[in-house]
Amino acid sequence: MSSVLGIGCDIAGVERFRKWVSSPAMIARFFNSKEILSDSSASEQRLCEHYAVRFAAKEAFSKALGTGLSGFDLRDVYIVKDKNSRPFIAVQGRAREVLEKICGKNCSVHVSLSHEKEYAMAFVVIEG
Repeated sequence: MSSVLGIGCDIAGVERFRKWVSSPAMIARFFNSKEILSDSSASEQRLCEHYAVRFAAKEAFSKALGTGLSGFDLRDVYIVKDKNSRPFIAVQGRAREVLEKICGKNCSVHVSLSHEKEYAMAFVVIEG
């Protein structure tokens, strides 16, 4: 039987990411290439929501780990979608090492994402 090893949630103001979407360097600094939208038809609001909710997920993950944002690169924690468009957290590199130190190789990370015009939020549960 698995048990909950950590939970975390975070909320981000969507407006904060308006500067980020006009700066490819800023996006590349915090987001994995698998998260970066290449859809040139996406509205600025859509882009801001996209990055805000993913940044909130990274923060929520770090809170669930209990480490804060130190000890791993934010690009090593990223949101991808399964074949049904359900989001999940993928973890690689140092973030994977920290996660496995806490719960071994058989842990599960669950994420819930939500956003609207002004705010984006994420909730993360780590089970092991």
